[in-house]
Amino acid sequence: MKQSRIAGFAVITVIYAIAVWIGVTIFRVLPEAHIIWRILAGDICATIFVYLTEAALQNASVYDPYWSVAPVVIYTGITLYFGAMDMGIFLILLAVWYWGVRLTCNWAYTFKNLSTQDWRYDGFKRKYPRAFQIISFFGINIFPTLVVYLCLLPGVVFIEESALNALTVLGFMVCIAATTLQLIADVQMHRFRRRNAGQNLIIRDGLWKHSRHPNYLGEILMWWGVYIMLLSSSPGLWFLCVGPLVNTLMFLIVSIPMADKRNRGKRLGFDEYVRETNSLLPFRVKKGDNQC
Repeated sequence: MKQSRIAGFAVITVIYAIAVWIGVTIFRVLPEAHIIWRILAGDICATIFVYLTEAALQNASVYDPYWSVAPVVIYTGITLYFGAMDMGIFLILLAVWYWGVRLTCNWAYTFKNLSTQDWRYDGFKRKYPRAFQIISFFGINIFPTLVVYLCLLPGVVFIEESALNALTVLGFMVCIAATTLQLIADVQMHRFRRRNAGQNLIIRDGLWKHSRHPNYLGEILMWWGVYIMLLSSSPGLWFLCVGPLVNTLMFLIVSIPMADKRNRGKRLGFDEYVRETNSLLPFRVKKGDNQC
């Protein structure tokens, strides 16, 4: 069964359906708690369930869709919970659904089967075999869930106290532009891989000519867009920037260095690519300047 792509999809669908049920149930049994703690409790319990299933299946990549599924479920559920809908709420839901569907479809496109695990997790397992389950629980599951939760908080507050003004529209446009950036980057990367299957080449076409990680740039901008929408209704909660800020730092400190290190070891001409192309921002840096 683990070798079957269709069976893998079916198993993960069931796992996530149960995870959603667990999250909603935990949310409902804590009526006296503040809504942000109810969301966190449901989110953590759903994550623990996903971790237990991935441990049983011996594949940490079972968690991978969580990043894109949880925000869509939580924002939609909170909208139903508050029982309100206006143009501001519609815009944030549209932005998050667009982002979530794009990211989930990209995961589904690259999903092979339950016997295949993300290269980063394979690396952790080889390097720290005895500690891998601890790394998996805290590093691969709980930490990303907390990062996503912090990114979600501005949107939760916005849905509760929505607005519609120029800043709302600006935040929405940033979200849409960020997701479209990711979509274009995905399509270009998939086409490149099909054309150059089996070759250790670097994509230097399209968006990838101007940024080594345009997909990460889009992910970072997405949550800053949600934060801008929050400011349009509740500027006094500016400190909720901690969510998109932690998300940005995670990509700058963890994800990008790991990806660059891997590419440096297997992609021809990668050092030249680094010298000529910024990590994130799509403009050239003069020779001798620091890479972003």
